[in-house]
Amino acid sequence: MVMVTVVHDREGIRVPGWVNSIDTFRRWLDEADLPAQTRVWWLCGEVWADMSKEQIFSHVLVKTRITRNLDLLAVEEKLGLYLTDGVLLSNFEADISGNPDGMFLSVATLESDRVRLLEGKEGGFVEIQGSPDMVLEILSDSSEHKDDVDLRRAYWRAGVREYWLVDARRSPLRFDILRRTARGYVRASRQGDWVRSAVFGRSFRLLVRPGLAGHPDYLLEAQ
Repeated sequence: MVMVTVVHDREGIRVPGWVNSIDTFRRWLDEADLPAQTRVWWLCGEVWADMSKEQIFSHVLVKTRITRNLDLLAVEEKLGLYLTDGVLLSNFEADISGNPDGMFLSVATLESDRVRLLEGKEGGFVEIQGSPDMVLEILSDSSEHKDDVDLRRAYWRAGVREYWLVDARRSPLRFDILRRTARGYVRASRQGDWVRSAVFGRSFRLLVRPGLAGHPDYLLEAQ
C-alpha cells in the first residue's frame, strides 16, 4: 500500500490503489481530472498532493521575478532553457516525478543524454526525464518539509547540479544555492548577500524591496 500525503484537501482528491510506482503515477496524471491548483508529486514511493493556494507575495511573485531574470539571462547569453512550473520532471533513479517551481537545462545538457523531452498524448512536449542542471523551489507552509528535506535528498540522487531554495515568508529572506557534492548538497560560497552559481557562472543576490500598495517586491541581481 502506497502512502498518500494530502495537504489542505478541499476537493476530496483520491489516489487509485493501482498507483504504486512512478510509472503508474505518471499514467494516473495523464488520466486524472485533478483541480487546476493541485500540486502532486511521486516522492520515493509515496504520493504527495498539495491542494492549498500559493501565496501571492511570498511565493508567486518571488517565482515570477526569479523566472523573469533567469529566463532573460539564459536567452541573452544563449546558455540554455529556463522553464517555470508547469513541466513535469521525472527521474527514475531518484524515484521522483512532479512539477518544480523552476528548472534550467544548459545547452550541453539539452544536447546530451542527461535529459529526454517527452511528448504528451495530445502532442507537444510535456515532460522532462533525467537531470536538469538547476532546480528552483520556493518554500511555503505546506511544502517546507518536502522542499527542504525530501526533495533536497531526491534532487541530489537525481544528479541535479544546483538546487536553489528560497524562503520569503519571513525576514531576512532566505536565498540558498546548494551545489552538489559526492556526499550531498552544500551551500555555495557567498560574499555578503552574493551567492555563487557554478551552473550560470555568476553570483546572484535576491533582494526584497518596497512594492505597490505597501506590498513587498523582489529583485534578482547577477554579476
